[in-house]
Amino acid sequence: MKDTLLLVDANSLIHRAYHALPPFTSTDGSPTGALYGLSSILIKVLRERPPEYAAAAFDRDEITVRGTEYKEYKGKRPPTAPPLVRQLIQAPEVFSTFGIKTIDYSGWEADDIVATLAERFKDKEGLTVIILSGDADLLQLVRDDKVVVETIKKGISETVIYNEAAVKERFGLTPPLLADFKGLVGDVSDNIPGVPGIGPKTASRVLAEFGSLEKLFEEVRGVGLPDAKLQEKLTAHEDQAYLSKKLATLNKELPLDISLDDLKVKPVPREKIADYLRKLGFESLATRLLKNV
Repeated sequence: MKDTLLLVDANSLIHRAYHALPPFTSTDGSPTGALYGLSSILIKVLRERPPEYAAAAFDRDEITVRGTEYKEYKGKRPPTAPPLVRQLIQAPEVFSTFGIKTIDYSGWEADDIVATLAERFKDKEGLTVIILSGDADLLQLVRDDKVVVETIKKGISETVIYNEAAVKERFGLTPPLLADFKGLVGDVSDNIPGVPGIGPKTASRVLAEFGSLEKLFEEVRGVGLPDAKLQEKLTAHEDQAYLSKKLATLNKELPLDISLDDLKVKPVPREKIADYLRKLGFESLATRLLKNV
């Protein structure tokens, strides 16, 4: 697909593939299930709608700015399993083999890299930005049909594409309000606390009514809300709500020294990619790639 920038949230995609597929191993016993899933996804994407530009964003194995600010951030996640760690280390080589540039940035997460690149290039005439991710954390970046998010729906083969209309249908809110939404409901997977006792329906309703977390709290501190219990919850957890929104808000201004031309997908002969897949033990993927099926 010409004039498309594909931004891959690599860590989430690899985690999704790891948990969705059996624990394959190569001939030397190395774990390869997540790499198999990743390679399968890339073959499908590059065959069906090859982008002109692409980048794969990775987390670094270090404390992030969010982790420094809130030590409990992602604190309930179990340690990454050693077989997955090995595949995360090898994954950039997979992307490079397919001609896709990989990027990481100290102190920040893959989501922030994707957010920065989407923001930087979203207004380029004739360009559509497609964000490929294993979860829905990046939906706050959706803008009309100009920036869309494709997430894995089932296993690794079924996906769903979110444009702005689809986000509104799911949450009852525009994409920019999804960080405000997490400010109220939190996020269990990232250990973002939110406001205890406020669920998705209430959060969507009050944000649709007031327009932002800030305007909601202006009302709370001013005339107050007619719902006394909700008023009490918000009054008691205002600072926590603002912290949660800050943790959920993606950084769109990382100083990445990258131009759009830097993200051009490099033409790689299919046989070279197939040889690499065979080296990993993915004979069926190499056959699929060469037969274009």
